[in-house]
Amino acid sequence: MLTSYLSQIWNSKDLRKRILFTLAMIVLYRFVSHIPVPGANIESLKALSNRNELLQMFSLLTGGSTKSFSIVLMGISPYINASIIIQLLTIIVPKLESLSKEGEMGRRKINSYTRWLTFPLAFIQSYGMIALLNSQSQLPIISNTYDPTIIIPIMLTISAGTIFLVWLGEQITEYGIGNGVSVLIFSSIVASIPEMIGRNLFLAQGDESKLIPFITIVLVTIILVTIVVLITEGHRRIPLTYAGRGVRAKSDQAFLPIRINQAGMIPIIFAAALVSFPGLISQFLVHAKSEWLRNFGTFLSTTFQPSTVTYVVVYFILLIAFTFFYVSITFNPKDVAENIQKRGGYIPGIRPGQQTAEYLNEVSNKLTLFGALFIALIAVLPMLTQFIFTNSNIGSVSLLISGAGIIIIVGVVLEIIRQINSLLVMHDYKKFY
Repeated sequence: MLTSYLSQIWNSKDLRKRILFTLAMIVLYRFVSHIPVPGANIESLKALSNRNELLQMFSLLTGGSTKSFSIVLMGISPYINASIIIQLLTIIVPKLESLSKEGEMGRRKINSYTRWLTFPLAFIQSYGMIALLNSQSQLPIISNTYDPTIIIPIMLTISAGTIFLVWLGEQITEYGIGNGVSVLIFSSIVASIPEMIGRNLFLAQGDESKLIPFITIVLVTIILVTIVVLITEGHRRIPLTYAGRGVRAKSDQAFLPIRINQAGMIPIIFAAALVSFPGLISQFLVHAKSEWLRNFGTFLSTTFQPSTVTYVVVYFILLIAFTFFYVSITFNPKDVAENIQKRGGYIPGIRPGQQTAEYLNEVSNKLTLFGALFIALIAVLPMLTQFIFTNSNIGSVSLLISGAGIIIIVGVVLEIIRQINSLLVMHDYKKFY
């Protein structure tokens, strides 16, 4: 059956082109992520990246590459920050709010504003990232950072790398399969899995006590992937009845599906970018000349490490908050209720109009709460597992995939499968013409 499915995909010319285009863009992205910025001390950076877990997580979940100080060092982090700012402004600024309700044209305009905001944010953030890495490394990664002729070209190069990744993601969305930005982050996470497996097997070979937690983490990863797939695909079907035309016409029955996890992997990407920010800033402040800044930096560095309770709690809360925030933007119960009423439909036992909107809002809030708690729990569970291993005599090994990585991988794969199936249906439908 799998062979038949793959054969059907390959025989669809348009689908085949889209898949090959997506793979080509991923290969290009992975190639670019290994191109270092000229003049960077790569060996010093690798040593820093290997011992700094926070930098690894930030790089992984934003599609960047800190190990090679590549031209896409920051990944799409500035684009994520720009998206958050624009989404918040959409609620505050009436003009942006009206644009968000204008359908495809409004969405394109808002995306244009997001891209324009990305470059200045990338330029500013690039200097902060360079200064941060220099402050943490034993040997300076970039020398003479106070020389404008040296630092400005590097900042422009890194900022251009971010813009290039945004453009690459848009090309994948337009001409390939899946959401381009999510696909790039997905490929970054998947590319790190073989290295993590090899590292854990090497540790287990030298120390048998590492074998038990390694096997446990593999089993936990498989179980988590299965659970995430089931919850991501789970939904509640709201029954709808559409009145038939004519005296003896029968009513049509339909369903409105509301997903448990309506936000998908978007809250993960937003929350991961924000929760890493205090820890990254702290590593820059600990070397400040002012004593109170050093003390504040030390407080942040000890508080916002992935192994601390505060980090896990803040991460958990941010995930829930961003899930509700994203669902509030993408799902409008009032608009859905109006569309149902315009088509002559109603929910049995619920009056059309305002009562339908209130009912849909109540159902959506309950499902969103469950979905948000689920996403947050899955995201922090591997951290808690690692914490238990570290504080016991079992031993500890590196995680194969973080909880956030699992949700992103599952979300991207399921989205790609849905797009492939819809394109296959269109391909079969065109045969009749």
